[in-house]
Amino acid sequence: MAKNISVVVWSKEGCSYCNEVKEYLAEQNIAYKTIDVTNHDELRDILETKYGVRYVPVVEIGEGNTYKAVTEVGLEHLKAALEPAHV
Repeated sequence: MAKNISVVVWSKEGCSYCNEVKEYLAEQNIAYKTIDVTNHDELRDILETKYGVRYVPVVEIGEGNTYKAVTEVGLEHLKAALEPAHV
């Protein structure tokens, strides 16, 4: 069971890596919000400003007043980032 964390998945339509991330979060019973960058270059501009990337998936994990982003592709990076948030 995860602590009270906030998870945001930046994704786009047809992205198999994005779907893999969402499926993993659902399997772990971790609620998340999705920001769909499909046809929204202005949202990609935000990713570039915040993290220096324009690709997805990007997963933001927030706990309390701090948050981190997973910009690397691969579930192992997401799992490592979520581990400290689990009880």
